[in-house]
Formats: sequence, structure tokens, C-alpha cells
Amino acid sequence: MTNDTAMKLDSLWRGAHIATMKNGLYSVIENAAIGVVGGRIVWIGEAQDLPVYETQTEHDLGGGWITPGLIDCHTHLVFGGNRAGEFEQRLNGVSYQDIAKQGGGIASSVKATRDASEAELVASASRRLKSLMADGVTTVEIKSGYGLSLDSELKMLRVATELENQCPVTIKRTCLAAHAMPPEFDDKDAYIDYLCESVLPKIATLGMADAVDAFCEGIAFSTDQVERYFKTAQSLGLPVKIHAEQLTSQGGTRMAASFKALSADHIEFIEEADVKAMADSGTVAVLLPGAFFTLKETQRPPIDLLRQYGVPMAIATDANPGTSPALSLRLMMNMACTLFALTPEESLAGATIHAAKALGMSDTHGSLEVGKVADFVCWDVESPGELSYWLGGNLVKHRVYQGYLSQGNENQGGKA
Repeated sequence: MTNDTAMKLDSLWRGAHIATMKNGLYSVIENAAIGVVGGRIVWIGEAQDLPVYETQTEHDLGGGWITPGLIDCHTHLVFGGNRAGEFEQRLNGVSYQDIAKQGGGIASSVKATRDASEAELVASASRRLKSLMADGVTTVEIKSGYGLSLDSELKMLRVATELENQCPVTIKRTCLAAHAMPPEFDDKDAYIDYLCESVLPKIATLGMADAVDAFCEGIAFSTDQVERYFKTAQSLGLPVKIHAEQLTSQGGTRMAASFKALSADHIEFIEEADVKAMADSGTVAVLLPGAFFTLKETQRPPIDLLRQYGVPMAIATDANPGTSPALSLRLMMNMACTLFALTPEESLAGATIHAAKALGMSDTHGSLEVGKVADFVCWDVESPGELSYWLGGNLVKHRVYQGYLSQGNENQGGKA
């Protein structure tokens, strides 16, 4: 809070309770007010304590609860086509292996993404992005990884940049070139060499990515291969994150922690040594219940161990065409509670402050505090726990992005 009564507010927001999510807790302020200048929070507290400020615009929210804007910290929103037909095939008894032999699986997404124009990718991804935004999301991470060549990976990252230009949302771009093997390579080590020698340096030089990711798994890349890829990323000044221990225990999480990875994602098969390594490195555990649900997995992430060691747990949609066609972060919050036994408070922290940490932006996003970006949502609920309770439905009363009122379909105001 500030006592500078000479300050002029750009906007003042009052008439609701607030779950600030400071320190990962609800940290409730009842009958609250938020003062905003230049897209940042300059005053927050009980409305009765608000100093007399000159205010350009005042908003009475008319009840409900305010939380930080939701942060979807793991998505694959940009891709060509979709794999709904494969979903139907699997339900009719066709195996994943047979679908892959027919050219399906990730290979089909790579082909469709390579074939699509940037304009087509922007149009399709924009529809998916707006669904997330309408559900209260104000920050989204978007990965490449369906290009698997320099030109196609750059195309995907340019699309992510254009989405941020067009929509009132913050986009963090992640290079996931080490996602799968492209059709023109038949040697994994040779492909990793190509990524280290050609792809990552160009992406870093152009400033096209905020982080680098890899899929470390028996069906993807080995721990040693990903380690080489991460060393290159580190030498280029790019932070890393990892898809790890989704299907088997490979040691990827511990290796990534040695690079002080922003996050380790999926992690159903991590062991206590992995959890300890994450705690020591400050690496966030990103839980992806949508993929767990879609793939009908049975091995849950070790939630009690993560709690015991104090590892922050984020939640994301993993929105992708194959294993998690999820376009509601609130639904993922519910699944994190029902499938992984998180509490609603942990779930909301996972979609706000811990998700911000997973993207390296917790100093500016993820909780409602003085100095942070004024991204928040006023929800039509009687308690913040309802955000994990309802399965669907439109609960957003007002979505505020960088201090401007927006429902997610129009860009109002510039970037902070």
C-alpha cells in the first residue's frame, strides 16, 4: 500500500472481495479496493482504508470475488488441423500404433502444421486462445514443437507473437524443437546436433523464445540427449523446462533440476530424489491432469512428496491436438482436485502464483500485490473455492488485463 494521496489513479476497482494468492494462499481481503496506475497495482486493501485519491475511472464490480488472472503455463495452442478423427478411431478399437502406421499421431500434426500458412495458424490458434481467455486466463505459454525444422519452428513462434499482438493476453513463447523426431531424420543424436548447431542459435539470435523445452522419455529423447540440448540453451542465455517422467522414470527431472529448470511437467513417475532435486533448484512441478485423464493413466504424481518438500505445484491445460484437447483451465483445476487430491486453494495457487513461477514471472504476475501487473478477474461466485467446484459455466463477470476492462475478444489499451 502507499500513502501518497497526491497520486492520481488511472482506475479504481471496488465492490468485491479479493483472494490475493500472496504466498500461495487465499490471503483474503474483504470489501476490497484496487488502485491502478500505468497497468500496475499501486494500492490494494479494504475499501474503508482507501485514501482519497483523484481517480480517472472508477469501477463498482457489484459483488463477487477477485483473483489474479489465471495463468496457463503449459500449452501447445499453435498447430495445424486436429486429431479428432484419431480420437474417434481409438474409441472404435483402433490402436495408437496402427494409427501411427497410417501417418497419424504427432506425425500428422507436424505435417498439418508445416503445410498451414501463418495466417491459418493464427486463425485456428486464436479461437482456442479466446476460449481460454473467456475462462479467466490472462497469461498463456505457447510451445512450438510441431514444426521440427528451423523454418517451421520459427513460423510457430511468430504465430505466438502475433497472437499477443492481436489479443489482450500475455504470451510466453517456448521452443520445444526437441519434441519428437521429424520425418527427414532417422538418427536422434543427429537431430539433437541439428537443433544445437542450427535451430537454437538462430532462435536465440532473433529473440523468438523465452525458454527452451524438451520431451525426455523413452519414446522421445534420452536424458543424455536432452542434457546436450539444455547445455546449448544455457550457453545462449535461455532458461529451460522439461516434459519428464510422464510414462516412465528416466532421470530427466533430476537432470533438468541441475540446470535450475523453471519447471518439470507431467512428472507422474518422479521419485523422492527427483522431488528433493526440484526443491533444491526451485523448479516448479507442473501438473497436467488433462493428459492424465485423456490417456486414462493410473500413476498419479506424488502430491504428498511434493508438499513435504515444499515444491510449488502449478496446473495447466497442456492444450494440444493429441493427448489433452483441453480449453478450460478451470476444468483442469477441478481435475487437479478430483484426480490428484489437491485442495481448491492449492488448485487456485497452481493456476496463478505457482504458474507464474513456472514461467519465470512471479515478480510481476500471479498474485495481487502493490507493484504487480494489474491482471485480475472478478468472478460471479460466493467463495474462491467455487472456481474448482463448477464443471464449466461462465463465471467471469469482469476480466481486467493490465488495468483495462476486457472480456478477451478485443484489445483495449497497450501492453504494460
